[in-house]
Amino acid sequence: MWIAQWSGTACLLALIALCVAWELWIAPLRPGGSWLVLKALPLLGALFGMLHGRRYTFQWMSLAVLLYFAEGIVRATSDVGLSATLGWIETALSLGLFIACLVYARQSAPSRQKVLSGNS
Repeated sequence: MWIAQWSGTACLLALIALCVAWELWIAPLRPGGSWLVLKALPLLGALFGMLHGRRYTFQWMSLAVLLYFAEGIVRATSDVGLSATLGWIETALSLGLFIACLVYARQSAPSRQKVLSGNS
């Protein structure tokens, strides 16, 4: 279970860094950065809960991360050059975060905790 928590947190941190760097410095929509950098705010909202292993945070993040997956796919297939490459990276990170969230939420279910502790 801790592997899913920490791999999910690592993907989340990488996704936050990618979103901020992409929209401010690497390949912003407008020179000098764009307001699209604000897309990192929901990710920051999940950081505390994921670091502390809160099941509810992993549950709602498994839904929210699908927006980042969709954006990554769209920008990877519609943009060209560096922006397309960054889109594929965003897609991979969001997919990794999605899988980690699903695994953590499933393994931390109260019904699973009873089975793992031997209290059936």
